[in-house]
Amino acid sequence: MQRADGRKNDELRTVKFIKNYTKHALGSVLAQFGDTKVIVTASVDEQKPKWMEKDDPRGWISAEYSLLPSSTNTRCQRERSKVSGRTQEIQRLIGRSLRACVDLTKLGERTITIDADVIQADGSTRCTSICGAFMALTIAIEKLMAKGVLTENPIIEPIAAVSAGILNGEVIVDLDYSEDSVAQVDSNIVMTKSGKIIEFQTTAEGEPYQRCELLEILDLASQSIDKIINFHYNNSCC
Repeated sequence: MQRADGRKNDELRTVKFIKNYTKHALGSVLAQFGDTKVIVTASVDEQKPKWMEKDDPRGWISAEYSLLPSSTNTRCQRERSKVSGRTQEIQRLIGRSLRACVDLTKLGERTITIDADVIQADGSTRCTSICGAFMALTIAIEKLMAKGVLTENPIIEPIAAVSAGILNGEVIVDLDYSEDSVAQVDSNIVMTKSGKIIEFQTTAEGEPYQRCELLEILDLASQSIDKIINFHYNNSCC
């Protein structure tokens, strides 16, 4: 199958991470997957959430996500007083993904809040946000350790995320909007560097799909996540 942008089925779009993109956040990144661009920041509050028990030694990581009004081809409304179900789902996904790769006890009794703001959307915004969030978290942790606030690195291992799906009967990765909007199967996969699965969201948008196709999606996504972790995280723009 010939994809619109000429990529092979297993080929990622151009991936780039620009570190320290904003001035004030402890960790910040501009994450880009093709034409999808997300500003991700990590802010630190020196206390844990109020809902946690006082004798709980863990810290916490939470996330907020938003599509800026001009990020899509038609202006979307700001979510001022109430966030949509989609936004809540993505926020929880980002938070779960980061907590899965961190020893929260080593984080200490503090909260790290991730803010992912999509400034340009062309598919795979949640996966781009997760990849940017991990890098912003890593930058924040490195600065906390340099200051002596943390004595041990709480990050267990890197994570990354990628979209995948079935289009015209073929499995492809890193779908842009033109592909995602018409795909027969839509997936979002989050994995660790060692290949452990954090999240595997796969939905048939029309006809059901086969078990062998699900495994092919997982295998292709795993290969792409390995590339993101081993190459793009290590060769991001500073």
